[in-house]
Amino acid sequence: MSSKSSSELRTLLLSLALTPLAAIAAHTDPEELLVIASQDRRQIDVADTVEITPDSATLLRKAPGANVNGNGPLTGIPQYRGMYGARINVEVNGTTLSAGGPNWMDPPLSYAPAAQLESLEVYRGIAPVSAGQETIGGAINAKTWSGDFSTGDEFVSSGRVRFGGQSVNDGSLASAAIVAANRQHRFKVSALTEQADDAEFADGKIIPSEYDRQRYDIGYGFQRNGHTLQVDFGRNETNDSGTAALPMDIQYIDSDLGSVRYQLQRDNWSVSAKVYYSDIEHGMTNYELRQAPMMGSMWRRNVASGDNLGFKIVTELNDEHGYWRFGTDAHGEEHNSNIDNPNNPMFFVTAFNDAQRDVFGVFAERSHTLSKQWLGEFGLRYNRVEMDADEVDGTPAMTLPSMMLRDNFNNAQRQQNDDNVDWVAKFYYQADSHSSYYMGAARKSRSASYQERYLWIPLQATGGLADGRTYTGNLELDPEVAHEIEFGVDYRQGAFQFSPRIFYRDVNDYIQGTESSDMAAVMFVNMMNMMNGTSNDAPLQFNNVDAKFYGADMDWRYTVNERWSVNGIVNYVRAKRDDVNDDLYRIAPLNGMVAVNYSQNDWSLTVESVLYAEQDKTSDTSSEQKTAGYGLLNVKGYWQLDSEWRLGFGVDNVLDKKYQDHLAGYNRASNPDIGTGERLPGYGRNVFARIDYQW
Repeated sequence: MSSKSSSELRTLLLSLALTPLAAIAAHTDPEELLVIASQDRRQIDVADTVEITPDSATLLRKAPGANVNGNGPLTGIPQYRGMYGARINVEVNGTTLSAGGPNWMDPPLSYAPAAQLESLEVYRGIAPVSAGQETIGGAINAKTWSGDFSTGDEFVSSGRVRFGGQSVNDGSLASAAIVAANRQHRFKVSALTEQADDAEFADGKIIPSEYDRQRYDIGYGFQRNGHTLQVDFGRNETNDSGTAALPMDIQYIDSDLGSVRYQLQRDNWSVSAKVYYSDIEHGMTNYELRQAPMMGSMWRRNVASGDNLGFKIVTELNDEHGYWRFGTDAHGEEHNSNIDNPNNPMFFVTAFNDAQRDVFGVFAERSHTLSKQWLGEFGLRYNRVEMDADEVDGTPAMTLPSMMLRDNFNNAQRQQNDDNVDWVAKFYYQADSHSSYYMGAARKSRSASYQERYLWIPLQATGGLADGRTYTGNLELDPEVAHEIEFGVDYRQGAFQFSPRIFYRDVNDYIQGTESSDMAAVMFVNMMNMMNGTSNDAPLQFNNVDAKFYGADMDWRYTVNERWSVNGIVNYVRAKRDDVNDDLYRIAPLNGMVAVNYSQNDWSLTVESVLYAEQDKTSDTSSEQKTAGYGLLNVKGYWQLDSEWRLGFGVDNVLDKKYQDHLAGYNRASNPDIGTGERLPGYGRNVFARIDYQW
């Protein structure tokens, strides 16, 4: 460890040791993401923030245990306690979304732009079985602002308008949402546009990291006598946007989304039902936003599509001791991905052809007050996962290695079914008015993604892994099965409160890329290296291994007086394979945040220190690079002009420090400021401002 890294790590550990001496305001400071404690979740209330980030996933850093894998300005993939991607169930306004592209350039949270968010809820630790179908790595709910019904017959309008800009990439945003409602009807219309150029860092620019996105929504709600009906339609249009950590950039993502939700509420019971769909068309290239390959034969364009259709029905019965919750849900997705070369009309690769993945689930959940001090929560879920894909082809299959890969895939049994069972048990003990204790245990499962199962030729279409390696899928993958336990304390004494958790998760049949034993795949990569003068590593294949995760996380707050306050978060996770001596890929290092706040009646200022230790527990299998520790200083605040107008402002990375986020990918684009294969740097100093109007 370098002396610089050691110093930063000591600084981090010192800040953690001094945590109990810190303080945070008892009231809600608008410049802070409000993290509201409950027994099993953290709700990040983003309505009063001042940031203008386009990526909602970056806000997850405000929740204990959470982080984000960054592949581009709009493509943040949530990470929670070391798991990420498809292992975390993400719902947007109560509906499940699967990314349209094979490399997750449009992860589910990208369909809830940060400027339109009302709240971002993270289930802390073990998620209940009702939170989603496959929650082996956790669950997240994003909710965009939709206004409220009024209390009278006359229509009343409400709305939110926002304009903002930032210096690091000359970024700008404009967003407006307007609602007209009375006691029975509610009409909503909203629109958003945001764009930016390539972002700067201390020694240059990240090329490409520009982005351009528009979003349009309309909705209608009706309520009467306990019945509520909500119908929503949305259109998301992402245009040229860089993803330097991936082999291609976004040319376009055109997405149509719709949902119908119904709820019947009675005194002791309720029924809710929803049906939803999405239709996603996605184009990407390696020659438009980044420097095109010198050899015309290496130009690539990928046109992908993803369709989602699903429903969920839940009945809740309340009694004097708690509630019962019963439900059934289904989520189906179908994906296509076709690669071509605009310089060669004869070239094509059908990467995925009608790759289907359907999940049908039923669950039951019980929350029961066992005594005045004890509360228990129990859940059981069964999922049926059915997968299939059609035959594939491509001009590379004219040569022997890829011909073998194609024929082996097409002649194999591609239809695969899994029967998965999850259970959850949680206990809460209220020791006194200041402290409660928690213990949870669970069995969680997840079946393979369509990329992990149906990627037939060595490619980097891996759901956003961004490790620079080529992979092939495995038709015979078994489901992942995790057994986990966690313990925690929730303590509140006067102005001070903290909530530490420790956890351990053992995963059988964890799906991980390992050295391929498929000689046809190895021969294909070697042949491509000779033909193109490249030196790509040998391909990996998705296989079942054993893994374990353990660690701790905590958030805390404490009030000094009416004006001064401090809050913070601490996260640590260790993730490694159990079958061999290796660590898992792209795991967040030990990190923490400490924020000091000062507030007056109509203005507030926050100074924030973000600290990351070095990460030297890296994956040899994925050829992962180590990263040094670092610390960042941020300043932000607001001025409440009146009851409707507010000005937000701030500076991120005040000292313009050059650093590398371990969860950022490796540079894949030609750039004189960043070497190819070098880990992408974090953004430089960023001055931002935002004006909000709300009525």
